[in-house]
Amino acid sequence: MNNILILGANGQIARQAIDMFLKETDAQLALYLRRSSRLENVDSSRAQVIEGDVMDMEKLKEAMIGKDVVYANLAGDLEQYAKNIVEAMSATGVKRLIFISSMGIYDEVPGEKYGSILDPYRKSAQIIEASDLEYTILRPAWFTNSDEIDYVTTQKGEPFKGSVVSRKSVADLIVKLAKSPELEVRRSLGINKPE
Repeated sequence: MNNILILGANGQIARQAIDMFLKETDAQLALYLRRSSRLENVDSSRAQVIEGDVMDMEKLKEAMIGKDVVYANLAGDLEQYAKNIVEAMSATGVKRLIFISSMGIYDEVPGEKYGSILDPYRKSAQIIEASDLEYTILRPAWFTNSDEIDYVTTQKGEPFKGSVVSRKSVADLIVKLAKSPELEVRRSLGINKPE
């Protein structure tokens, strides 16, 4: 049985992933978010809602105890969030991390230079890559709300092959990685719809 902690559980991708986890797996979910009232329709016996902030180290560690996988889908102070996640995972012995970042952090998008706007994503990725965690960083293209699962991945150092990807596609990859924790360990994957 997989015990999965979802940080930022109210995000649009996280909500799609939660639906897929509940439909396609037997995983137990811990849904961690700042305002639990935002997740009103989670009535599954397999999902526990935890109101908490990633900046609250004690609460974060408490939420990680007994988990097999941490999936982080956050916005805000990404550099500090990454530091806290790595520290809390190290303290609780949880090894597997799936972390959502952004395309462009390695200047891998042909014809695009994103500059300092991506610095928080770059810095958070560097913190995770420097850890001893069994991480997979996902670098999605621009999101669409298309009801489709259609994507390819690229490794760090490879150019992106497309410019968009559906949130549902990203959720599908998250669920695959959580179900098979040996996949793409210590990798940074670009994800986009093939053009």
